[in-house]
Amino acid sequence: MNPTAPRTRTLLATALAALLLAGTGCSSKAGSAGSADDGADGIKTGPGVTGKTIRLGALTDLTGPYATLGKSIVQAQQMWADEVNARGGICDRRIEIVVKDHGYDVQKAVTAYADISADVVALPQVIGSPVMAALLDDIERDKVLTFPQAWAASLLDRDSVQVLGTTYDVDMIAAVDFLTRTKGLAKGDTIGHVYFEGDYGANALEGSRWAAKKAGLKIAGQKIKATDTDLSAQVSALRKEGVKAILISAGPAQTASLVGVAASRGLKVPVVSSAPGYAPQLMKTPAAPALAAMLNVVSAVPAVSSDVAGVRTMVASYKKKYPDSLVDSGVLSGYNAAQLMGTDLKKACENGSLTREDVVKAHRSQSSVDVGLGSPQNFSDKARPASTSTYVHKPDAKAVGAAVNVENAHIAPGVKEYLTSRN
Repeated sequence: MNPTAPRTRTLLATALAALLLAGTGCSSKAGSAGSADDGADGIKTGPGVTGKTIRLGALTDLTGPYATLGKSIVQAQQMWADEVNARGGICDRRIEIVVKDHGYDVQKAVTAYADISADVVALPQVIGSPVMAALLDDIERDKVLTFPQAWAASLLDRDSVQVLGTTYDVDMIAAVDFLTRTKGLAKGDTIGHVYFEGDYGANALEGSRWAAKKAGLKIAGQKIKATDTDLSAQVSALRKEGVKAILISAGPAQTASLVGVAASRGLKVPVVSSAPGYAPQLMKTPAAPALAAMLNVVSAVPAVSSDVAGVRTMVASYKKKYPDSLVDSGVLSGYNAAQLMGTDLKKACENGSLTREDVVKAHRSQSSVDVGLGSPQNFSDKARPASTSTYVHKPDAKAVGAAVNVENAHIAPGVKEYLTSRN
């Protein structure tokens, strides 16, 4: 064993502690949906909408493990609101965003939802799979159109909840395809898959197992908890399995530990992460060289350093408005969600009603929405992801957002077959 490995693991654990993911689940009741009224302009209104304003809600993390992500999303969505308001608003109404910080604490999130549920028409941001699990029934009851910052397939098939982009299982099918096409994996090889317990990891594992079976590969699974930050034991187990590549469906701290420890022990195999498993801050940790050499990231959106015109415009605007803030994937995720929400509100206005129920109907009536920030989104089938196209990124410390595109958007072979079989 490399004698520097213990020191490397210690440095990683120290440098990455702030990135640790945590959370629990529970349930609660929220406020009622309220009643609808006809405005002076003939537009039907309800909770969160007056003759002058449209109020949106954000249940975010500004003080917990995803504080950096939460800040980026909040600022990006506020930038969108300011831009819209400068152009006269939507439906001749100003956009207001009510932000509530839950610190990735489920009970605080439930309380926050109860506090704002009577006064917002929709939620373009809810951070956390455990939070969404606790609020699902209330959101459906209240008919509040919600865009979660979580991508488990368990969130599909609900009228009011929209997973933007792909789900975790689709991402892992794309990851296995990437490994077989570009990294030389062949029939009989074993791929390790390190994954969080819960919906995130379970859904990702479903995709990797399906894709591996189709390709004649084997999956060696390693379940971990959100509190696990030293993945030495998992690396040892995967080395014994003789893995030729590793998938990881966890948080940034776990990705960096996995890659850093594997590199220090000579297990220098390709690693592919889901988008939530990478953050640009990792490129300032001791794991940076190993990440640059070994890691790729599957994502439903392009890297913020990409040459997509809409992304370039967004990055320039964000840098001007928030010159001291890092431009990361959270900025793109938040701005994209806000743009898509704006499309729904405009459609609802054209239909003559800004009630919650009619905003949801307007959303579901659209089958190809393209705001210029990635792949078009199909909202008409609530049982399927809004998109099945994925990009592949690679860490690059010098790039905006510390990542660059390796492959542009494409639908991985098998994805359509998988979704058909699942439904």
